[in-house]
Amino acid sequence: MIFGANKIKGFHTLQIVDSHAHLESEDFDADRAEMLARAKASGVECILAIGSGGSGPDQLDAAINVAKDYDWIYATIGIHPQDAQLAQADHYAQLAALAKNPKVIAWGEIGLDYYWKELPRESQHTVFRRQLIQAREAKLPIVIHCRDAWDDCLKILKEDWAPSGLGGILHCFTGTPADAAKGIEMGFMISFAANVTYPKMQHLRDVARDLPLESLLTETDSPFLPPQGKRGKRNEPANVAEVAQTLASVRNLGTEEIAATTAANFRRFFRLGAA
Repeated sequence: MIFGANKIKGFHTLQIVDSHAHLESEDFDADRAEMLARAKASGVECILAIGSGGSGPDQLDAAINVAKDYDWIYATIGIHPQDAQLAQADHYAQLAALAKNPKVIAWGEIGLDYYWKELPRESQHTVFRRQLIQAREAKLPIVIHCRDAWDDCLKILKEDWAPSGLGGILHCFTGTPADAAKGIEMGFMISFAANVTYPKMQHLRDVARDLPLESLLTETDSPFLPPQGKRGKRNEPANVAEVAQTLASVRNLGTEEIAATTAANFRRFFRLGAA
């Protein structure tokens, strides 16, 4: 079965959260307001806009600048592991100041990325650990980017983060059931993106099937990782419904139930109250 290949009816009835989207991306510059209107119309009640990634450490307020105009969009701040070599002292000072913004509810995405061999691991580790200290001082949970680095990432989190009790999100989860279990033990939510809809990602669907329902989140990682039926196109938050459909299918639940449950999980974790 190719998940996400068919149009799903009734998305407008969903209540769902996109827990990870790069709304500041230049890919949305031409139609950002319209894209967000489509998300709202499709049932997306909340988006967590990620303040790292394509914007780099010289635009640490990028997600805040989008979120400030919408009461249903929140923001993160952080230096992405792919930008670790660019991190300077003034960036850390900026992060400390931005962490006080009321729109900021998490620190990230931060972590380790071993997929790109040209990225020095030592600098990634240094920047990761330093941001863990800052996030702990700001009392903010963290959003983790981990690619081909699960052993080292989880080791650092156990040593430098678990004692804080603040937890976080393992974004776009790609690890094993054991990796997920270690994350949950440290207070992390497990978030699935639309790569869970890809035919070759059965192992992810197996993980999603067996995890505690109260630990699941949905995301798009927009504008990246469009669902199977939209491969090759720009991803956007409205497509998070297709992630919910796939999770519902592997767990033998209704899409509406998965959407509502993962939305409730997000609100509970961030203490946002009822929608």
